[in-house]
This record gives sequence, structure tokens and C-alpha cells, in this order.
Amino acid sequence: MAYWLFKTEPSECSIDDFANAPDTAIVWEGVRNYQARNMLRDGVKAGDKVFIYHSSCKLIGVAGIARVVRSGYPDPSQFNSASVYFDSKSSTDKPRWIAVDLVFERKLPAIISLDKLKSSAKLSELPVVQKGSRLSVMPVNEAQWQTIMQLV
Repeated sequence: MAYWLFKTEPSECSIDDFANAPDTAIVWEGVRNYQARNMLRDGVKAGDKVFIYHSSCKLIGVAGIARVVRSGYPDPSQFNSASVYFDSKSSTDKPRWIAVDLVFERKLPAIISLDKLKSSAKLSELPVVQKGSRLSVMPVNEAQWQTIMQLV
């Protein structure tokens, strides 16, 4: 099992969306960065744990935990011309983008803020606390995961 941090804008997909449909798999779609896509394709596997991290909002930080229930597959939104994630250069025989499916595990009692993450020396190598880190999919090692869980 591996650990990940997925960044999302809560207005698009929040931990509350997962909590409101706890037994329903949610398609994690719309990732349009090649490095993040490669992690979804090659690294993220069913059974992995994911921190859901809210960004571009009032309360930025880790909001909850989800679990991967379906490993990487072609992101359906890339083929939907009505989607904001449509990619006219992608085709079903040569898809460019990858999605995974997640289910709700738990909502944290309070958001673990970016400032709180940055204040822990044990998390100095965590990609989300490093300057210029903008990826929506980031690996988290087991020690970092345990450190974040102690901040709850």
C-alpha cells in the first residue's frame, strides 16, 4: 500500500462530497499535468490511502482520507466535448489522461492547515510544503503519513 496527497478545490470535489456518498466511488478526473498523470498511471493502485487536500479556498489543508478502489484508467472527461476537461487531441485508442476511483474513509475533525504542515520538521520533504510545488497528485511516504496523522 502506498500513500498520496490529492489536491482539490472544494467547490469542485471536497471531502464532504465523499462523506455524503460514503459507499460510492468518485472518479478523480481532470488531472491535466503530465507528471501527476504519470503518478496516477504508474503509481496509484487500488488499496492506496489518499489525503484529500483542499486548496484555493479559505481553509487550505488536509481535510480527510479516501481510499483508491480502482487503479488508473482513461479519464472519461477527456472524451466529453461538454466537459471543461475535454482534450481534442486525445482519442480512445491513444488516451492522454488518467483517472482513478476513490471512496470515503474519514473526514478529519479539523483541517490540518498548510501552516501546521510546514511547522513540522518531520514534513520538510513533503512535496506540498515545498516552495513551487503545484502538482495535484503527490506521494507521501509512510513516516510522513504517520506524522500528519499525529497532527489530527
